[in-house]
Amino acid sequence: MRFGWIVLLLLSFPVLEAIGIFWIADAIGGWVLLWLLLAAVAGVLLIRLERVAWGARLLFAVQSGQSPLLSLFASGRILLAGSLLVFPGFISDVIALVLLLMPGTWVRPRTDPFRPMNDDTPPSPQPSPARGEGANETPTTIDGEFRRENDDRLR
Repeated sequence: MRFGWIVLLLLSFPVLEAIGIFWIADAIGGWVLLWLLLAAVAGVLLIRLERVAWGARLLFAVQSGQSPLLSLFASGRILLAGSLLVFPGFISDVIALVLLLMPGTWVRPRTDPFRPMNDDTPPSPQPSPARGEGANETPTTIDGEFRRENDDRLR
């Protein structure tokens, strides 16, 4: 069995968490319950926040020309950390804190300086094609005539 140690680790993880809870409870007393409750509440809040924010994070990454995989990995790390915080135990809380403090989870990645972005540069004035290059610094309004059609003819 090649992956037997992974199965053994997954099955022994709750036992290790229970032993850790008993050791910490023996050392600090009833404050363990408060810690576990606050960690579970923080985990639920992280999951709820990320459930709303992952779409905006993904959309921003696509619009700014960055890889959407980076934002998906950041959202996955936050969701995994939230679920580990909900799971009672100190080992899972430490793993969740390591996941949350990894670089790239909260920091916005830098943009490529050679790729222009739409939201960072002010719109440049376009020359008017009717008057030639550089004749007018701002775009001009094209004047024209119109007439209103009856709604009955459009149906």
